[in-house]
Amino acid sequence: MDAKKIYLTKKGFEDLQKEYDEMLKKRRPEVVERLSLARDMGDLSENAEYIAAREELAFIDGRLEELEGLLKQAELISDSNHKTRAVDLGSEVVVKICYKNETFTVVCEWEADPMEKKISHESPLGKALLGKAVGDEIEFEAPAGKMLYKIISIG
Repeated sequence: MDAKKIYLTKKGFEDLQKEYDEMLKKRRPEVVERLSLARDMGDLSENAEYIAAREELAFIDGRLEELEGLLKQAELISDSNHKTRAVDLGSEVVVKICYKNETFTVVCEWEADPMEKKISHESPLGKALLGKAVGDEIEFEAPAGKMLYKIISIG
């Protein structure tokens, strides 16, 4: 992984740390145990349980390595970073779309979750929002076509 900073909210950092701890302390030991038991079953070349456990262990080890890198590179977005007049990482933004209001939180790509209205600062909407202020109208290209939003509030 490169040395690029990964910007995370406190909750995002805690979620990654929780996933790391869960994998390291619970899932990995369980899979190592499965692998050990499967190894005792005989011929490893035809042992489906052994092969599956080995593949799962490789996945877990890869994810642990990825999470370690993310956690080392993480820089927390403090509350003071987004209590300004302009949209920044960590900002909660209320926008007017046609005749209704929608609330989005601008986060790093690792925290993005469209179902929870957490949008990446690298997404078309995220890029259009960054640096804008209350009252600004933004236009951006979405899969559905050009969209026009007006910023109602920033928190």
